[in-house]
Amino acid sequence: MAMETRKYENGMMVIDTSFLKQKEMPNEFVWSSEYLTETTKEDLNEPLIDLNDFAKGDEEAMARACELVRGACVKHGFFQVTNHGVDPLLIQAAYDEMSPIFGLPLDVKLKAKRQLSSIQGYAGGRADRYSTNLQWKEAYSCEYSNQGSDSHIVEQFKSAFGDNLDKHTGEVYQRYCDAMKGLSEVIMEVLAMSLGVEKSYFKEYFKDGGGILRCNFYPPCDLSNLTLGAGPHSDPTSVTILHQDQVGGLEVSIDNKWLAVTPRPEAFVINIGDTFQALTNGKYKSCVHRALVNREKERRSVVYFIVPNKVKTIKPPEEFLFREKEERKYPDFKWTDLFTFTQYHYRPDSHTLPKFVQWFLSSKSNNDQSLPSSNNNA
Repeated sequence: MAMETRKYENGMMVIDTSFLKQKEMPNEFVWSSEYLTETTKEDLNEPLIDLNDFAKGDEEAMARACELVRGACVKHGFFQVTNHGVDPLLIQAAYDEMSPIFGLPLDVKLKAKRQLSSIQGYAGGRADRYSTNLQWKEAYSCEYSNQGSDSHIVEQFKSAFGDNLDKHTGEVYQRYCDAMKGLSEVIMEVLAMSLGVEKSYFKEYFKDGGGILRCNFYPPCDLSNLTLGAGPHSDPTSVTILHQDQVGGLEVSIDNKWLAVTPRPEAFVINIGDTFQALTNGKYKSCVHRALVNREKERRSVVYFIVPNKVKTIKPPEEFLFREKEERKYPDFKWTDLFTFTQYHYRPDSHTLPKFVQWFLSSKSNNDQSLPSSNNNA
């Protein structure tokens, strides 16, 4: 007899991910063949950028690095950075602290369940929001802000898990987010220089913004050919800073082929999101990517999504528009508009930004909130 795969919490279906190693695949996790296109087993060969060059002020090396970043972001929006200044021991600690989180009993994790309209919380398979095309993973997310209390991540973990989780876990992720905030400022300088705008432009633009921390745990799966850890999608946020373990599984869609992003323990993967694509008037691409599931090994990743202040207007720098001599491709909007769209109206996929623009313009003109449906992945 097959193990039970569903439990119910306040009338809502959730997936008990402690059973995900079973031989029989629950229908909710089975993806249709259009999303399961076989990998090419080729590498993306995204550029590897040494941030030491920027720290030293080596102008010739910086110019070469900016050229590589620009080429990658125009084509697919992915590159990796080394010599980033983040302590390897802190990165390892971020991975180590996943076990105490995802090893908790299901009923404890469900008490920290992510609520609609909230960034923070636990999600198993994304069954908190969807009933089909569920992701073969568990995730815990929390919101980072450099405003106010310097221990707010610790407080979020305490609020979510109480005494079921040691305070040390929250402290580790507080330090990790602080480090990501520092790294994000350097990344924003690199992106600004690669676009030919004032070096401090994006650093200042995101100064009063924040981030979203997400810990991902992908259990092994005997039927990994039937499911996905994350379906094809682009990130609605601005820029993503990802550290993936050595199992691999992150792939990017280029010219109708899935290419792998090689894991590098010493590097962070940087990718452009929809919001930053709009900030560059479409010049830098928010590319479609997905996460595969491994048949034999569990996979983990730690992600930090950079987001602007919720009320800040998303529009390209004037000097950039003047130099490029291009018409605006996207209307002015705020991050809170796009966040609302992806939380209440649309499941992020490979068409999120154009669908958002369609909805945004329609809602402004006639206050019509009806939207096209999406069956893809968040």
